Amino acid sequence: MSEGVKRRYDSTRRQEQARENQRRIVSAAHTLFVDKGYGRTTMADIATQAGVATETVYATFRNKPTLLHRAWDVAVGGDEQDIHLLDRPEMHAVLAEPDLATRLTRFAEVNTAIMRRTAPLLRALRGAATSEPAAAALVAEADSARLEAMGIHVAAAARTGRLAVSAQECRDVLWSTTDGTLWHRLVVERGWTDDRYATWLGQMWVSMLVTDDQETVGRLHLG
Repeated sequence: MSEGVKRRYDSTRRQEQARENQRRIVSAAHTLFVDKGYGRTTMADIATQAGVATETVYATFRNKPTLLHRAWDVAVGGDEQDIHLLDRPEMHAVLAEPDLATRLTRFAEVNTAIMRRTAPLLRALRGAATSEPAAAALVAEADSARLEAMGIHVAAAARTGRLAVSAQECRDVLWSTTDGTLWHRLVVERGWTDDRYATWLGQMWVSMLVTDDQETVGRLHLG
């Protein structure tokens, strides 16, 4: 009986240790990809930063592109749960908001938090994309996934009957202003706080994309 309990305890402890190693490896990879560059970062560098053996990094993630994808997924979601961004509670709350202006304001707040986690990594990968196929592939994948997500936001926005522009224009505006470039320029380079940035972004979206003018709504619908 005691032997069985011991085996279960040992198994649980090993699983927790494996999860902790994974967390440390992903965190180390993210930091090094941003600070040192994806191409210049080796698996040995990541192991040293994480405080584990290089063999552990390979055993956990097999190769650097796989680790890059995991680091990106964790950055986007904000944790290690394998839950799509649109299925997360904070995004459900955004899409459930009936008033479009309020919805866009809340979306700006959520997006700002996402930019804090992802923009530095995406910026580093864009810089590496010309010489690193894995970096180029992830950048393209991220841009495509974001465009698809913006399409979902816009479809929901159109159903409110308050879009001031066409659905395509709304999608393009949201897509082009959520890639981290604006966040980096204003927060990192110009010293804005995240709160100031989120407020500004929400106000810009509302002023550009929302209307109560039924004539404008009807014209867009007919077009």
